Amino acid sequence: MATATQNFIFICGADDFIVNRIGKERFDALVAEAQADEFSRDVISGFAVNVDEVETAVNRFRDAVQTVPMFGGKRVLWFKDLNFLSDTVTGRAEGTLKQVEAMQELLEKVNVDEVTIVITAAPIDRRRAFLKWAEGHGDFTLAGGDGEAGGEALAGVGRAEAQGFGASFGVGALELLLQKVGVNTRLLTEETRKLATFAGEGGVIEEENVEELTPNFAEGDFFAAAERFFAGDLRGTLVELQRHFFAGGDARPIIAAMQNRNRILIQVRVLIDSGELKAPGPYGFDKAAWARAQAAYSDHFGGDMEKSAYNLFTQNQWYVGKLVGSAKLPGLRRLIDNQQEFVRAFEEIIRRPNEQEVVLRDMAVRCLT
Repeated sequence: MATATQNFIFICGADDFIVNRIGKERFDALVAEAQADEFSRDVISGFAVNVDEVETAVNRFRDAVQTVPMFGGKRVLWFKDLNFLSDTVTGRAEGTLKQVEAMQELLEKVNVDEVTIVITAAPIDRRRAFLKWAEGHGDFTLAGGDGEAGGEALAGVGRAEAQGFGASFGVGALELLLQKVGVNTRLLTEETRKLATFAGEGGVIEEENVEELTPNFAEGDFFAAAERFFAGDLRGTLVELQRHFFAGGDARPIIAAMQNRNRILIQVRVLIDSGELKAPGPYGFDKAAWARAQAAYSDHFGGDMEKSAYNLFTQNQWYVGKLVGSAKLPGLRRLIDNQQEFVRAFEEIIRRPNEQEVVLRDMAVRCLT
């Protein structure tokens, strides 16, 4: 809870689901503690798509802070979904910056004996002066760390959700789940609840449970074919291709999935061959070595950290370790040949659109034999 020297509670991060979840827990606890009725609590939306909406949201927040409780007592406010503290056109606008300054002045004068304030904001730009001020003057929480909602942040959500059901993850199970659901916190939460319910109180969610019970949301039905291909399993690849096309699937998503994964493996292979990284162990790559490689080479990608298979360092570190550790990593020559085969197959299905399965089967045979 905010103290006499902390006039407000500020929760922020990259992922709105994680931030709002923590914010709701704090708000509900404060409401219960203050025994606030419907007239003594309020939720104000801070979501805005332009400067005018930012001004409207801040004005509503100001009115709520300055409102005197009808029956006395302490009020509890939640200013939620602030999205104008991020590096966007609206967030950088001069009008928005003035409204943020006004909000800061208001927070400096809050009487904590009369009102408790919870603010949740996502995404954010940590370079903003207001964020630095809030960290020093409020009860500040950075949910999930500095980066995007991946890696440690997502893993923490999964572990916490399983623990809430009295279950835990076995070796490799959480990493596989993250690989299957992608960067989707809501989906991760729901799938963890399902798996924890299956495991039961005190149970362990094993890797085979995830494999059997969790669909491949991140890459769709073609995920299985790519898995078998990069495991070097020709027979399994052909079976998955047959299953995919029997269900009416298209060749292009499979080729795209294979190209994306192959691009990642090429970058990893180069770093391993150069000595920058060592092959991943049971828990993935060495974090210190990964950080050194990222610091040394991330500038070569133009500073763009949007998630892309062209930039290894935008990927989930555990996910990459899982890709590399699931089978023997091919040599660079083989990986480059794979990429050329994917291009050849794509050109071939343009010429032979009614023979897509045959084209991909031939491609798999050439690559894996």
